[in-house]
Amino acid sequence: MLCYYEESMEINVFFDEGLEDSLDAGWLKDITEKILATQGIGNDIEMGLVIASQQRVQQLNKTYRGKDTPTDVLSFTMLAESGDETESGFTTPPNGIKHLGELIISYPQATIQAEEHRHSIKREVAILVIHGILHLLGYDHIEDEPAQKMAARESEILKTIEGGLD
Repeated sequence: MLCYYEESMEINVFFDEGLEDSLDAGWLKDITEKILATQGIGNDIEMGLVIASQQRVQQLNKTYRGKDTPTDVLSFTMLAESGDETESGFTTPPNGIKHLGELIISYPQATIQAEEHRHSIKREVAILVIHGILHLLGYDHIEDEPAQKMAARESEILKTIEGGLD
């Protein structure tokens, strides 16, 4: 059986129990699509976005990064670093849709950071989605030069999507 799909981004949004009413799933999809568009990402991708509890994010951070501390966003990329699909262990499905990866955002940590920075929770979540997507696309901030490039790109993207964040 053949399946045909229209070309469109597929952004799957999930919420941990108790956080379903924290943010609007439609807004999350829209902001994610806008951020991906600023990076020149075509419509042939899908990705997941999870709004999670602090406990879940801390457990994932411990399991996958060896850090038993809370964090604001975790990115799990499905793209191979060199662009060679065989390196990641995943292949592009026949319909050409690529799975970009998963972002896990700690809603409680985002709330804390929004209060610290004196801006809206929407703005903080948008900042975290930008940061996470850049990680999915290979940006990093471990060393100074790549960190500066990533920070500059984050600022540029935020400026292009700022309307309606505060």
